[in-house]
Amino acid sequence: MARRSSLVSAVALVLTVVFTQSVGAQVVAPAGQIIFANTVTLAPTWFDPAETPGVITPFLMLYALHDALVKPMPGNAWAPSLAESWTASKDGLTYEFVLRKGVKFHNGDALSAEDVKFSFERYKGEAPPR
Repeated sequence: MARRSSLVSAVALVLTVVFTQSVGAQVVAPAGQIIFANTVTLAPTWFDPAETPGVITPFLMLYALHDALVKPMPGNAWAPSLAESWTASKDGLTYEFVLRKGVKFHNGDALSAEDVKFSFERYKGEAPPR
């Protein structure tokens, strides 16, 4: 019985190695669309970055709906996104961003520096109502 168990284990190991190597050899470039599924009940505040509570779960939704000036990407903690480049003052208190050209909101309006300024002020609670 022990010999048969060893034989079955050996066959399973060989099949695993063979199938793993054949599957690993097939590299396909990403294409198509991403389907985003969330297994929690969404709160309305999760759609607004200024109202989102400071826990990680809402940020799954924010990353899917909103873009940032810069964002963390694999291998680059400050990858360009809406900003194509930026500079920082020596004291680190002032940043100047160069916005990507041709960026539009969902309604077709072009992204402007005023929009970015409004968003930053709103996050701080200082923006005037629109």
